Amino acid sequence: MPHRLPVLLAAGAFGAILLSGSALAAPPARPQHGQTARQAATPAGKARPAATAPIAGILDGSNGETLTVHGRHAADGTGARYMNRRVYLGPLGNRDTLDTPYSVMGVPHDVVVNQQLRNINDMAQYLPSVQLEIRGDPNTSRPQSRGFEADVVANSRLDGLNVVSTTPYPAEWVDNLQVLNGLAAAMYGPENPAGVFEYTLKRPTDRRTERLSVGADSIGTPIVNGDISGRVGRNGWFGYRLNMLHADGTAYASGSWIRRDMVSADLDFHLDDRTVIEVDASHYSYAARGLAPGFGISAGTAANPTGIGGPLPEAPDLGRRLAPDWSGYTMETNTFLAKIRHQINRDWSITLGGLYQDAMRQSFGISDTLTPTGGTDGVYAAKATATTTADDFRVGSNMAYVNGRVRTGPIRHDLVIGTNGYMMGNYNPTGAVTPPQNLGTYTMYGAAPTNGRQPYYTGRYKSSAITSQSLIAGDTLTIDRHWSIMGTLAWSWIDQSGALNARSPLRKTFSADAAFSPTASVMYKPADNQAFYFTYGRSVEAGPVTPNNPIYTNTNIALPIGRATEYEVGYKLRYRKMQLNIDGFRMTSPYAMYVAAPRGTCASGGACQTYVYGGTQRNYGVEAQVSGEVLPNLSVLAGMTWLDAELVGSRTAAYDDKEIVGAAPVQASLLLDYRLPASLGGFASGWAVNAGVHYMGNRAANITNTLHTGSYTTLELGTRYAFHVARFPWVARFGVSNVTNERYWASVYTGAPSGTSGAASTLYAGLPRVYHFTLSAEF
Repeated sequence: MPHRLPVLLAAGAFGAILLSGSALAAPPARPQHGQTARQAATPAGKARPAATAPIAGILDGSNGETLTVHGRHAADGTGARYMNRRVYLGPLGNRDTLDTPYSVMGVPHDVVVNQQLRNINDMAQYLPSVQLEIRGDPNTSRPQSRGFEADVVANSRLDGLNVVSTTPYPAEWVDNLQVLNGLAAAMYGPENPAGVFEYTLKRPTDRRTERLSVGADSIGTPIVNGDISGRVGRNGWFGYRLNMLHADGTAYASGSWIRRDMVSADLDFHLDDRTVIEVDASHYSYAARGLAPGFGISAGTAANPTGIGGPLPEAPDLGRRLAPDWSGYTMETNTFLAKIRHQINRDWSITLGGLYQDAMRQSFGISDTLTPTGGTDGVYAAKATATTTADDFRVGSNMAYVNGRVRTGPIRHDLVIGTNGYMMGNYNPTGAVTPPQNLGTYTMYGAAPTNGRQPYYTGRYKSSAITSQSLIAGDTLTIDRHWSIMGTLAWSWIDQSGALNARSPLRKTFSADAAFSPTASVMYKPADNQAFYFTYGRSVEAGPVTPNNPIYTNTNIALPIGRATEYEVGYKLRYRKMQLNIDGFRMTSPYAMYVAAPRGTCASGGACQTYVYGGTQRNYGVEAQVSGEVLPNLSVLAGMTWLDAELVGSRTAAYDDKEIVGAAPVQASLLLDYRLPASLGGFASGWAVNAGVHYMGNRAANITNTLHTGSYTTLELGTRYAFHVARFPWVARFGVSNVTNERYWASVYTGAPSGTSGAASTLYAGLPRVYHFTLSAEF
């Protein structure tokens, strides 16, 4: 147990910080009727000016974490505020959802807390247009939206700055998640048409808060999370938030284990009433052993079109261990972020920001492949091979925006000009130390492999790099209280380079100058609480790179930039404490695939293939989301998406007019949270119950559509009880996910590069029934 000493030292340090924070922070002034905590803490005549300028800052949702009920401070999340009222649009700043001509769906802070979510990926199940491609572990999934797969970096952001999407993040670290579905390159630069996944950090709160949470998951994973926040100094000029997490124990399968450790610091420096500097640093380590692997499906043939001799087997029960105890992952993610926001005057502001992230991982799992005769019997061959690809991602991202407001006669203009972009380096091991190990043939319903040894690799070299930088310009014209027009334009510069192996240098594989991405929208508000909109957009995306393989004629060469197109129409309604969003869309994007090339034109000298854009992915869809309080004490977060995602115009006839692998035709979720009314008395009114239902439709499991996963439905149930001890709020939460222990295929994707039609597919089963318990206290 060598890791216990640093854990004890960290716990002791946190305790000292907790005590010192209590001693340093002056007692907050008691708010008068109608005052916020910040107003009460600010002396008369020294109040901060209202931010009337369109500041392009972050969603500071964490300042709304807590609330006061009947004169007493209530526990975090117990208000179940689920309405998505404001969204963050990067260079356009924070905007009311009714003034946003896009489909933006979110998982607010109170859902994260009340549903006891443990990682970022847990949030995706509440967004009906989002799916996850599990890449070895549920914590390292690649997201997709509306049936389009996200890029490793381009589609994911932390407070507006690019981060790696395929590294684990703890849910305890962030305040909320919002996803902008559709094209967004005109605001964020080149990216896949999978939208924008925006993670909002927890920030210092106006009210001094010291929160300690303990709990357990699954068979037995104890969890300790400490979170302290507040402001010190005259007028609270210095804000701090320190967050620590430790979890270590048995995961969902007997004999497996999981360990999570996180420490983060989020600081605000208010230099004056118009200028704030935000500095954030975090370290997160994640390790797991003995968890379930994926199951590969080999390419089909004319004699065996499914590749496995029958339909897909039933998903296994992950409550049984399916991998040796040495199989797993060790990952570490270090993130550093800084931003400065300055309000020049009442109408103009400037925002500058930068981020550096190093996401490292060691992968030593096993790969299981369903045998050609496996079919419904679930027979697979297990193999252990040292992973020699992508063990380190290093990302640097930036933003610089100037926002302003001017008038030309009766028309008001909200203007933005700025730039954003990122640089990413991908590092691979130089080679394997452990030779490949064939572990034998098994059935996923019987005994699992226990033999073999952990594979190792050695060295490191820079295998690829990409630089993307964009110039952004936009204008929102408010003509009158009913009509407005919004347009944003981006000119982007892209450079891609790669190395064939550890012995060859990086060489340029593609570059583009001033690639153009426009978006235009028309909005009509018949009333203050309603909005109709129409949006047209075109977007550029970096082309995928051909894998290093001697059978390809253009190995290690990036395809030219792709261009996606979108048409979207939508309606939004806000009624009291509830909001409804509904929209329809049509999107197209180029689809890459392998096509036959003349024999002898590649390095192998035999049968050759060329990697090309060989078709178009065409997606139609309708999506809707309801969020907020539909009845007194009853909150809801619900949504549904209907999607028709197909490959059209394919150069390979067998793929033409086929469903896109992994894109569900129907996906829906419903989360209800009911708090017992105060009329039942003080004891009863502390209780709340919640229930969630998630439905996933039947997805194609291979590119010829001869295999499908089948549909599934999962149920989650939970309860919580909020109470006070010596005036301090406490809350106990208990929940069960996958109550019926449904067995299902949670993820399926093709094994080729992003956006391509790889011949093989990979399946990952869904988690079994899991229990969660958390007890939290605030001081």
